[in-house]
Amino acid sequence: MQSNANIKSIRRPILYTVVGFVSIFILLALLYIAQTFIEESKQQVEQNTKQWAQYIATLSIEDIKDEQDALLSQKLQKLQVNQSILVIDVYKKFSTDDRFRFFAGYDYLKNIRVPTDGDPNLELAKHSIPTFDGDIVKFATPIKDNEQQIGFVYLEIDSHSGLSFSNHLLLIFIVLFFILVSAVTFISLRLESLFASPLQELSADILKISQTKDYSLRIRSMPYKEADLLSRNINNLLTRTERHVTQLGLAEQQSLELNIELEDKVASRTAALKESNQELLSTLEKLHQFQDQLVESEKMASLGDMVAGVAHEVNTPIGLGVTASTLLADRLNEVKQAFEDKSLKSSQLKRFLTEGEENVGIIYRNLKRAAELISSFKKVAVDQSSEDFRRFNFAELLKEILLTLAPQIKNTPYQIHFDCDEDLMVVSKPGPINQILINLILNSIIHGFDKRDHGTIELKVMRLGEQLNIIYKDDGMGIPASVKDKVFEPFTTTKRGEGGSGLGLHLVYNLVTQALGGNIKLESSSGKGTTFEINFPISEQLL
Repeated sequence: MQSNANIKSIRRPILYTVVGFVSIFILLALLYIAQTFIEESKQQVEQNTKQWAQYIATLSIEDIKDEQDALLSQKLQKLQVNQSILVIDVYKKFSTDDRFRFFAGYDYLKNIRVPTDGDPNLELAKHSIPTFDGDIVKFATPIKDNEQQIGFVYLEIDSHSGLSFSNHLLLIFIVLFFILVSAVTFISLRLESLFASPLQELSADILKISQTKDYSLRIRSMPYKEADLLSRNINNLLTRTERHVTQLGLAEQQSLELNIELEDKVASRTAALKESNQELLSTLEKLHQFQDQLVESEKMASLGDMVAGVAHEVNTPIGLGVTASTLLADRLNEVKQAFEDKSLKSSQLKRFLTEGEENVGIIYRNLKRAAELISSFKKVAVDQSSEDFRRFNFAELLKEILLTLAPQIKNTPYQIHFDCDEDLMVVSKPGPINQILINLILNSIIHGFDKRDHGTIELKVMRLGEQLNIIYKDDGMGIPASVKDKVFEPFTTTKRGEGGSGLGLHLVYNLVTQALGGNIKLESSSGKGTTFEINFPISEQLL
């Protein structure tokens, strides 16, 4: 037996998992918001820079045309009230050599103009779009008069004030992250305490009964359904144990009274008394054995039902395949013997080929049926990680399902109508959805429209917030009341022995609840059709 020191509690892993996942989600969300805000701040700085450049370009047109460089410099000096503008250089294009030369400007830090280093033509080409050099934004824009370029403006603007606010905001986000993580940790601890308290109370009650051996005590009622069900079952066991102990006590008391009463009787009665006691103990032992046998019989009966369901479904096609293969072997031996005796006739060979083709077809169909049954049994245990989430068009998925079912429905009189937005995009697992809808359609055709020459299936799909709602409806014969309550249980079918495995709707239930994390509701009455309503999440956050 494993020692108590090696037994670990599930409380800490659950707490760490919940806090970890929530913290990562919060951190990613805050980082995304911060990055987005910083990018928007940079875009705003670039836009402001362009607006200032355009304003100065418009301001400079008349002065450049009139050669009023001193007047333009005075105008530019007035812009020093805006402390973010560090450098303004206005260049004029001279018609003699089509080159740009400095015309007017100012530098905020020294309050005098410092000419920009390098070729003005290169400056115009290099800074035709705003560029960041640390906190400094550099930008150059042409000065045009009647669509003719007469110069350009070069600006350097300090963006520190705008981006500094973004940095402060990032710091606020970091503080907010730690506050939220602390809140999540506190809530998780509280929830863990609420869920663990009933189990601790249950353990304490059992320990008390074990130590005192007072089987008249009972486990207190639990606040949660599952824990309360466990406590009631333990109380039932305690009731049986108490009754058994009481019976043993009564038997011992009777034996003691008989012994006291018979002490004075003859020795022959002593042997009879011992025999009676032995019979009582033997009966008690047989009672225990019978009780154990009943428990084992109940287990074996449940296991037998499941094995019988699987064996019955698989045995029929395999048996037909064995029969067909035996017939084929017999005919093959006859042809072989006739060939060896040189008495083989063309009619005999033709009959052999015809019967052989039929037998091979029987073998193929039944082996295929057996393979499909085995595949269905394997699919009952739904693997939730069998397919990743992805984004897809739901209307296109419905068209693919119709294409998949074409061999089964093309020669039938049944109608299938889909009501779905052609542009509906969802994030989910298309594989399980495909299996669910195919199973429902085939279930309607096989069971709902059985022995009918008409039938209509309607499928309506719509998005409800972050949930996808699917309403599947047929006008078939409906589900009998005797089967309705257990229709999602395995091996429940009205077609046993006729090809039905009883796993179709059970597989649908597992796919909806486990693979898609949703729920399914059933409404049906005999003769009035069947309606299934399915809801499951399709949030972008699942990606």
